[in-house]
This record gives sequence, C-alpha cells and structure tokens, in this order.
Amino acid sequence: MRHPEEIAATLLGVPFGALDARTQKVARHMAGRKHITRNLALEGTATRGQRAADAVASFGGSWTFIALFTITLAGWVALNGWLVHSRGQTFDPYPYILLNLFLSMLAAIQAPIILMSQNRQSQKDRLSAEHDYEVNLKAELEIMLLHDKLDGLREKQWQELLAMQKEQLALLASLAGPTLLTEGRQQTSA
Repeated sequence: MRHPEEIAATLLGVPFGALDARTQKVARHMAGRKHITRNLALEGTATRGQRAADAVASFGGSWTFIALFTITLAGWVALNGWLVHSRGQTFDPYPYILLNLFLSMLAAIQAPIILMSQNRQSQKDRLSAEHDYEVNLKAELEIMLLHDKLDGLREKQWQELLAMQKEQLALLASLAGPTLLTEGRQQTSA
C-alpha cells in the first residue's frame, strides 16, 4: 500500500502539503484503496423552506402555471367586462389597477423564492462538479498507476527475455563451438 505523500510525489510531481484539500483527499483515498464515488442525492437533506422554494420554482416555471395564469387573467378581464356590460359597474375598472397590484405582489413574492431555489441548485451543481473533479482525478491517477505497473512488467519481461537470449547464445556457443572449430580446421587443411 502506498502513502499519500508517495502518490503526490510520484504521480502529481508535487509534495503532498502543496496540494489543495480535494487533491489531498483523492491521494488519501488512493493510498487507502477506497472508493471516492458517492451518491450526492442522498447527502444532505433539504429543509422544509428549501423544499417549498424548489416546489414553487418548479411550478412557477411550468406550462401548467402559464396556462392557469393566462386563464386567471382572461377570467379577470372577462368578469370585469361582463359586469360593466350588464350592471354598468365593475370591481376593477379598465386599467385594472387591482389586478396590477396582485400581479406585482405575486412577482415580489415569487422572484425571491425562485432565486432561493436557483441558488440552492447552483450549490448542488458546484458540489457535483467538485465531486466529478475528484472522481476524474482519481481515475486519471489510477490509470497512471496502471501504466506504471504495465511499464514495470514490460521492463521485467524484457530483462528476462534478454537473460534467456544470453543463456541461449551461451548454450549455442558451447554446443557449436567444438563443431565450428573442427569444421574450421578441416577447411583450412584442405
């Protein structure tokens, strides 16, 4: 088993202390031969307010909301038009100031809630990106270790092959030596 300091020096070319916290974490996981992947969806539970903000943002950005909103606005205008036509009076005359007030209040409440949900989503995305970095770095370092092991095995095999060839050449020389000397003498005397 390797130590994180050795992994940092060998694979990253930097002392362990010079690494950032995430890279140190990866080096420790590699040294301990531990998995680094985890399910981020299971980590950290959302508060009731965060879940409500997510639900409001999800509904506020849906076609259902747009359809209901359009129906409500059309109904408001139609009801006021019908009241003006049938009774001559309405509860919200033409520039629809009361409707504008309600729309402004809705926007004033809905906008910060949607921003809270977006901030929470961007925090989740940031955590996911950091986790992806750690996983990718560990995979890259593991691949580098595999390459080192393969190179070591190949070098060892080459050394063994060269040693075997030297032995074979020595055996061939010892076997062929007297024969070659005898043949060489016969050719010289003839």
